[in-house]
Amino acid sequence: MDVHSFASGPSMLPPSVVEAVARDMVDCAASGRSLLGLPFTSREFTEILGRAETYIRQLLAIPDGYHVLFLQGGASSHFTLLPMNLLGNLRQADYVETGLWSHRAAEAARPWCEVNISARGNRSAMPLPDDWQISAQSAYCHITTNETAEGLQLHTWPEKIDVPLVADMTADLLTRPVLMERFDLVYASAQKNLGAAGLTIVIVREDLLGKSREGTPAPLDYTLQATAHSKVNTPPTIAVAVAARMLEWITRQGGLALMEELNRKKSDAIYAIIDRSGFYRCNAAPPHRSMLNVCFKLPNAELDKRFLAEATAEGLLDLGGHVDIGGIRASVYNAVPEQSVSKLVSFMTEFEARRG
Repeated sequence: MDVHSFASGPSMLPPSVVEAVARDMVDCAASGRSLLGLPFTSREFTEILGRAETYIRQLLAIPDGYHVLFLQGGASSHFTLLPMNLLGNLRQADYVETGLWSHRAAEAARPWCEVNISARGNRSAMPLPDDWQISAQSAYCHITTNETAEGLQLHTWPEKIDVPLVADMTADLLTRPVLMERFDLVYASAQKNLGAAGLTIVIVREDLLGKSREGTPAPLDYTLQATAHSKVNTPPTIAVAVAARMLEWITRQGGLALMEELNRKKSDAIYAIIDRSGFYRCNAAPPHRSMLNVCFKLPNAELDKRFLAEATAEGLLDLGGHVDIGGIRASVYNAVPEQSVSKLVSFMTEFEARRG
């Protein structure tokens, strides 16, 4: 039986990337050594790291004056690292609360700074940039561009704000073109669209560096890591190598404009079933829906359970909603093929006919 993963993370990888990584595990970069034992100081790994940075700069059209860091841990660790690195002499930061993950980011920052909630969504729609009440006394304004638990996504970038704009793009970095010059710092864990868990990409403008608080551990200090080219300590070498393979794959597929086109096509197919059905219910307002995480529920919790059980039996895996939200969630990140979505849509149609 064919299996189709709709996991929110780690997401599936393209078969060609899996095959390339498998070869690297045996003989990486024709070095005669496995990727598992490749020193981070070696010429081969330095070339892998450089290639990954080159791809990401080209794909995102990153302007001059930005550093690209390859750091350990997931995005959640940076919920705390952001105020440690960016406050400088200020005491306050703005947070736009749009859902579960932006709320967690704000709560994690509270022990380190005064948190001002500049706007708050209602879990079915995101507050638009014109409605953000940003304080000029804040060190930065933090947003989450895609809320994976609720299935919401920000589709409008702010033109200009008075403080540095910081964005958690864990779910949607490299899924669509981004106007990088609108952002001062972007961070994203790799397990959605960049490969393996354990790596976080931080793209930070030069003039935000040099503001870390005294006592920030060296491996967690953005300024020190920028100076050391992400090698203050041993970087997550395997995750970096997988990311380099994924970045190469995205480039060869045609880049971010094509990724966006395909991702919208996939999610639109699922939303179309939901919208013409009285059986499936999506809480996200259409203008705010995520093109990557389609979240919905059935008329009752028992039907949710039956849906998940029968879907699993058909090889449609990892469709359970976030533990704090429940329901169903189909994550259709870059590597999820259209045929997987087609099978899910067919299953949804058949399930409604039998159970609706």
